[in-house]
Amino acid sequence: MLFDNPYVQLRIEKAARLKEAGYYPYANDAGRNCTIQKFLSVNSDVAQLAEKRDERRHYVVAGRIKLFRLMGKASFLNLEDESGVLQIYVTRDHLPEGFYNDIFKKEIEVGDIIEVGGFPFVTNQGELSLHVSQLKLLTKSISPLPEKFHGITDKEIRYRQRYLDLIMNAEVRKTFQIRSRVISLTRRFFEEKGFLEVETPMMHPIAGGANAKPFVTHHNALGVDRYLRIAPELYLKRLIVGGFEAVFEINRNFRNEGMDATHNPEFTSIEFYWAYKTYKDLIELTKEYFHYLFDHLNLPTVLPYGEMRVDFNAFREIPLVESLYVIGGVPQEIVCDQEAILTFLRAKGLEANANLSLGQLQGALFDEFVEEKLIDPTFITDYPVEISPLARRSDSNPAITERFELFIAGREIANAFSELNDPLDQLERFEAQMASKAGGDDEAHEMDEDFVTALSYGMAPTAGQGIGIDRLVMLLTNEHSIRDVLLFPAMKPLNDNQPTKEEQE
Repeated sequence: MLFDNPYVQLRIEKAARLKEAGYYPYANDAGRNCTIQKFLSVNSDVAQLAEKRDERRHYVVAGRIKLFRLMGKASFLNLEDESGVLQIYVTRDHLPEGFYNDIFKKEIEVGDIIEVGGFPFVTNQGELSLHVSQLKLLTKSISPLPEKFHGITDKEIRYRQRYLDLIMNAEVRKTFQIRSRVISLTRRFFEEKGFLEVETPMMHPIAGGANAKPFVTHHNALGVDRYLRIAPELYLKRLIVGGFEAVFEINRNFRNEGMDATHNPEFTSIEFYWAYKTYKDLIELTKEYFHYLFDHLNLPTVLPYGEMRVDFNAFREIPLVESLYVIGGVPQEIVCDQEAILTFLRAKGLEANANLSLGQLQGALFDEFVEEKLIDPTFITDYPVEISPLARRSDSNPAITERFELFIAGREIANAFSELNDPLDQLERFEAQMASKAGGDDEAHEMDEDFVTALSYGMAPTAGQGIGIDRLVMLLTNEHSIRDVLLFPAMKPLNDNQPTKEEQE
């Protein structure tokens, strides 16, 4: 039963006593005039404060009590708001008669949100503090905070009760502040480049834009099923057909697939499309984008990521097939021989599917032997056409496409290509995908006749790219699980009869 914990019951009783005493424990008349960070900044000259006490300098701050050192006639609190932590000095003689003993000492505790007013002063230990002359309870916390002041260590609790994680872990709040800034800076970068931000449907009549399993919902008004979008690509390219020359969208995508350290069924990306450009232009734009982020986030260009160090001064390019033997150590003489690849995979004890094409097998070799070795930013280019159903074929080699994927710290961060704008070629690619689906590939791309029709009216030569925001934030904040950069990650429902880890302990 909710709130049946005895410690919660004690706090509920305190809230009731406060009401009886005329102090409503859920006030709505906060009078804060200063954040904690502003108070610390304005009063940073501790030496001057220590020499001259000026009680006329009155500040009102508010926040949550994170530490409570209760003494006889005076107490110290640590108060925290979004901007920082401040030591608060509360004395009996500076508060109304009886308030300190009857209300403050008995009914107010760690976790409560209070408002305090007073003047700055310096303790004997030289710490800047606020000497309180007024104190008001704003919100009573009836659930006690975890006892460990340094935060919550059980990740299951952290993800399920993110609000509690944010209360206890300032570093977690910092991660999500950085995430917000990354999205804001991304939007600003593309707007400054002349791109137009657009919004396209989240529910699609056809599951398309990428190879993945969709989520299915039902549209009651239309009486038809719809698919939560896998990617916005095909709609954004329709806009290029319509005459827009540079568009982008930052939004959610949904893929009904597995979950691991780098995959969540619901994720955020930016996709952008640029007419009269090629994937080579996007390589340069991507480098510029990263430099823009690093400059505005004040990050060093060599970042730690776990035990790795990623050097963002060292972007490089290499074709996929070449990467197999240069980076992956696969014998060069087999990388273009389908049977030789199958023999090689079997010798390594790996799955060797004889139904896969040469391009698909090359992709499998890359996934197994190359990807995790790509630590510094690396553009892998020239992908086989069989694994790039929406990319333009190379004019010099029709077996490959004008495509790159950017890998950093062993993970894919971005995917881009010169777009396929030949409607007949696109139709053939869709038909090949449909054949794959009929053969059991449930992630193959659906036929989208309207998109082919759109291409038939003519789409300017275009380059398009997608960047995974979640993985990018993981990289910039040195986080190693995608759940640590999602405020509310997807979680398996708790079994009501099964105790949590915390309860087991």
